[in-house]
Amino acid sequence: MRNQDYRQRSRNPKKKIPGIKPRADEKLKPIFSKIGIPDKKPFKPDRFQLEALSAIKKSDCLVTAPTGSGKTWIAEKTIRRIYETGGKAWYASPLKALSNSIYSIFSEQFGSKNVGILTGDRKENPDAPIIIGTTEILRNHLYDSMQLGEDLETDIVILDEAHFLGDEDRGVVWEEIMIYLPSRIPILMLSATIGNARQIAGWLESVRHRECIVIEENQRPVPLYPLFFHPDGMLSPLISKKDSKSTIYKKVISHIQNKNKLLLSPPGKLPPMGDIIRVLRKYNLLPVIFFMKSRRDCDNALNLCSVDNSADYPDLKKKRSERIETLIGENRYIRNHKQLWQLEHMGVASHHSGQLPAWKIVIETLMTEGLLDAVFATSTVAAGVNFPARAVGILNSDRFNGSEFLPLTPTEFHQMTGRAGRRGMDNIGFVIILPGKFMDLRLVARLIGSFSSNVYSQIKINFSMVLNLLLSHTPNQIEEILEKSFAAYQLLQTKKNKHFFMEDKKYLWRDFQQHLNFLKENDYVTETDTLTDDGKWASKLRIDHPLLIAEGFRLGIFPESDPALLAAIIASFVNEREDADDHLNTQLIPKTLLKHFLIVKKSLRPFAKQMRSRGFDAKSLCIRPAAAIYSWALGNSWDNVLGISELAEGDLARLILRTSDNLRHIRNLTRIFPRVAETSVKSIEIILRDPLV
Repeated sequence: MRNQDYRQRSRNPKKKIPGIKPRADEKLKPIFSKIGIPDKKPFKPDRFQLEALSAIKKSDCLVTAPTGSGKTWIAEKTIRRIYETGGKAWYASPLKALSNSIYSIFSEQFGSKNVGILTGDRKENPDAPIIIGTTEILRNHLYDSMQLGEDLETDIVILDEAHFLGDEDRGVVWEEIMIYLPSRIPILMLSATIGNARQIAGWLESVRHRECIVIEENQRPVPLYPLFFHPDGMLSPLISKKDSKSTIYKKVISHIQNKNKLLLSPPGKLPPMGDIIRVLRKYNLLPVIFFMKSRRDCDNALNLCSVDNSADYPDLKKKRSERIETLIGENRYIRNHKQLWQLEHMGVASHHSGQLPAWKIVIETLMTEGLLDAVFATSTVAAGVNFPARAVGILNSDRFNGSEFLPLTPTEFHQMTGRAGRRGMDNIGFVIILPGKFMDLRLVARLIGSFSSNVYSQIKINFSMVLNLLLSHTPNQIEEILEKSFAAYQLLQTKKNKHFFMEDKKYLWRDFQQHLNFLKENDYVTETDTLTDDGKWASKLRIDHPLLIAEGFRLGIFPESDPALLAAIIASFVNEREDADDHLNTQLIPKTLLKHFLIVKKSLRPFAKQMRSRGFDAKSLCIRPAAAIYSWALGNSWDNVLGISELAEGDLARLILRTSDNLRHIRNLTRIFPRVAETSVKSIEIILRDPLV
């Protein structure tokens, strides 16, 4: 559909690209007059915040409120109440970056000795009364508690970004936590984007047998005003309101209906971002976050901001330069970053997952402190990172989900616009809609007034879940657990819901039995439904491909005494790119690595074939990521390893961090495989070095 639209547009010779001249519609004068910084006032909690604090004292609580409205304040006050009475708290978030941010905030509020962090990459002060961590770590703690017959040592669990319950890849972890968590431990859930909050609360009440109070707040702390950026530089309202009804503004309608409409840029090209920023600066609409469709667009947008305006703002430039120097310090990997000049002299930056974590932290810090004019970002910034601005600019009304372009959902749109308007720093925030070949203005107008999307269960059975549940439950007990799932609850309520993947509530049970039977066939589970010795140690491999790696241990094919080689082999299981070995010259691969990799691949081939024949996913191993990690583990330079991997810096960093996380699980097999476990410790040490730590 996109390609056809592109061809139709590019064949139209009447469309032209105008010069951009800053102008604003007369109707915007009273709106722009509101721009400014609010007067400093003593903090006074909002009604919904106080209601949430009251609710969590006696029940579970689900808080759904706009981004930036102060949900973290609720968490902090709740934790303080429990901490001051000698209790413990667990704060779980979906993102390591968000966990790190909360850890820093809470360390200042409660004292660093009282706060710990567990994210896989970091394990600091794990016995502290306040623990910050990822949801996967919390789920693993629940597995361990169930196995040992012990209660989780905490007095409250806070689940931030609770809408991740509906995440296709990770929602199962959230659902498991909500099912497994002992009912004596209250849950405080925080989210900005849940449309069916009361349904989730109803499910939790049926599972946990305690009340779950929903606290809803729809009012943004900073009002949002939508603007339309005409290709000629004219800013106008996007929406007209009359008699409490909203319609698209007449000038925007005129643009939509114009067959020979002006374009901001030629098809396939980015708009003149420097000129657009110049317009926004004139009307005091900076700083702004522009949401771009790809990493490449984020980086290329910087090249369109070619004017050094530091001479016009010398004090800001001086402050920004000093702050950059402090943040970068002696980090040689970002001191000569290719985007440093634009950052320092123009106050603009690119932010996406292909960048080093250390560089992204610099960008986030500068933006949060008001030292940047514009950031070009992918939608990852919208989900859970504290990264506010006065305005956000949206260039496309669709989003790539990994396989295809789909229209933005209300949730995705609200996450983006939630970054506009900084509480305590702005009287008003703006969302600026820039027309382009993939911008549906009518859709955006509908999204502005829409409610958040509903959350649907994403629970699915996997081998790690089956192994860990069998540590502490019989199959009959597990069947009862699966019948408590949010999936089963939703099915009972709306049997014909088109979003739903289950035919009946026994779907999960049948899927569990298929996994169970496969485990029995391969001697991980006995005929009496208990774990064999192999099943017990395999349950500790809480990773993406536990059975393949477990089978590798059974076959004795993993390096026992070479840390670099072990890290490399494990990296091949972590790799996310199926085409990683395309155009690879194997003659450039070290012979030691190539020989061992081929042994592993050949040895696991029959088991992988068996898995696929039964309908289970079996990882295809690639050697390029193994070669990259091998080179890194041997001490080669970052630039050299980047060349081997053919990855962006952020992707290589993620490959290394995920490899180290898998190695940590192998480290837990000390009693069964002591030599490999000991080697895994050394593997972690040699791959976790600058620029990753």
